[in-house]
Amino acid sequence: MSFQAYLDKIEEKTGLTPRQLVAIAAEKGLDTPQTKAGAVIEWLKADYDLGRGHAMALVYVLKNGTKISTKHVNSGRPHSDPSDTLWLDGKATNPLR
Repeated sequence: MSFQAYLDKIEEKTGLTPRQLVAIAAEKGLDTPQTKAGAVIEWLKADYDLGRGHAMALVYVLKNGTKISTKHVNSGRPHSDPSDTLWLDGKATNPLR
């Protein structure tokens, strides 16, 4: 599953775009450099029943922003992403879809 696919699946499971979840995390104070991944994982499990893999995708965005390594961009492999920039505003509005 590509990184973007994880974010798209988060939207399917929660009904919220990744950007909306990032905003909720900020309201909860879970977007600081000191925030441990476990705190985000626990929140997403408790409130949205998300598993660790999906939660870690959001942890990455909270800690690093939307840029990802170009290693898997258009690699033709199962984890290939179409861009080195993750789309957080909903899969229906993603111009690369």
